[in-house]
Amino acid sequence: MRLSVERKPVKVTPDARRVIARYFFNGEERAIELIKKVLELEDDMVFSILSPLLQDFSKRHRNITKKLMHHCERIKPYIEKLGIDYETLNYNTKLLIGSYFTHEYSIESAAFFNPSIVPDPDQTNLEEGQLRVLISFRAVGEGHVSSVVFRRALIDRYNNITVIPAGNYIDEAEKIHNMIYNKKLFLKKGEEAEINPDFLKTVDSQLGDRFDYESLKRLVLEAKDKEVDVKTNNQFNQILALSDSYRKICFSKDTDISDRVIFPISDFERKGIEDARFVKFTKENGVVVYYATYTAYDGAHIMPKLLHTYDFYDFKTSPLNGDGAQNKNLALFPRKINGKYVMMSRIDGWNNYLMYSDHINIWENPIKIQSPKYPWELVQIGNCGSPIETEYGWLIMTHAVGPMRRYCIGASLLDIDNPEIEIGRLKEPLIMPNPDEREGYVPNVVYSCGSIIHNGELIIPYGLSDHSSGFATVDLNLLLDRLRSDGQ
Repeated sequence: MRLSVERKPVKVTPDARRVIARYFFNGEERAIELIKKVLELEDDMVFSILSPLLQDFSKRHRNITKKLMHHCERIKPYIEKLGIDYETLNYNTKLLIGSYFTHEYSIESAAFFNPSIVPDPDQTNLEEGQLRVLISFRAVGEGHVSSVVFRRALIDRYNNITVIPAGNYIDEAEKIHNMIYNKKLFLKKGEEAEINPDFLKTVDSQLGDRFDYESLKRLVLEAKDKEVDVKTNNQFNQILALSDSYRKICFSKDTDISDRVIFPISDFERKGIEDARFVKFTKENGVVVYYATYTAYDGAHIMPKLLHTYDFYDFKTSPLNGDGAQNKNLALFPRKINGKYVMMSRIDGWNNYLMYSDHINIWENPIKIQSPKYPWELVQIGNCGSPIETEYGWLIMTHAVGPMRRYCIGASLLDIDNPEIEIGRLKEPLIMPNPDEREGYVPNVVYSCGSIIHNGELIIPYGLSDHSSGFATVDLNLLLDRLRSDGQ
């Protein structure tokens, strides 16, 4: 008999009005012709076009003039190709040029799903029994490009959930900085991405053990100037994209959490940032940091990556390396075990693995700990977010795929000191897609990227058929009792 699960009357749905202003470029030839036409306009005509444009779009974007100016600066080389001194252009002309190289992108017009949940760093001014949480979602827009967005929610003493409405604006990071690279790790990731081996040897011989983006870019451009083979040139582009995978991104302090979107930055993730699994990680000295594993996708290659932040304003991104950092579905444990970082993975696409590491970015020697067992999970089993520590062991929420490729959510319990040992696994699904949840971009799917314990219940935010998201709760003690009895 399946455990009783309460579905909450709260749904979070995609909102096509949530738009960001993105750079738009349609090729050098067209760009130059467009710039010529704009520069032919008289100043009063420039103003007559620009003024209503700003009035209209300032209602949809915070500081739209800053974005237009930034996009104008990006096409400065093409302006100068026309023999124009960029600095002599007046402010309005620059804004108008920038507007022709800008378009709106609706980040969640297609879907809003696969949530994870962590306690908000700010727990002030709450009543007894309340918990403030941050929920990440996978937002999908035109072209099925995925990004990471956030909402704040309040859980009361009865575990009723109120998702705070989003603000009026949404912004990408204000500042993006390239990081310093570890050559050994960089070369290994380059080999995994099938980058030209001769060029990797050049990197190895000409750059130090740690190097910056500009040093790498110089080598790439020099190599590209000597190369005519299209395939090899594409590989050079790949290595620049790989270097862009190491970033620090910073959001303005005057943004609400719902205003921030982590949108694909580098070519290695241009098709999406998928299924972030956030976890509140406690270091051995008691310091708390929030990590998230996610999948970067360029349309052909999958790259597991790591985010980390202390405050949800400033984030660092980096690839995950090693034989165990393959495929999707990596989930970090919330603390070290026996002095080691611990990660779950699904390197072969259908079994659950466990890995230990001294370095949070390097994962080797995966150990298989779970395989599909029951009819509703025979296609594959994987995690639904980071493990949760309980008095009886590590609670692992799992996703399982069965006949008709129906996704269900299950649960397992692993030993607290040796998580290679499975104490118990539910024999039946905890959550199956009901008739109200089965329709969407991918039908018959329920899926979560992280749950939380509060007031004696497990709270599970979950995606509904790759379209929207809902919430469910289950009594924690009843769940743990069932897992322990199912393991006997």
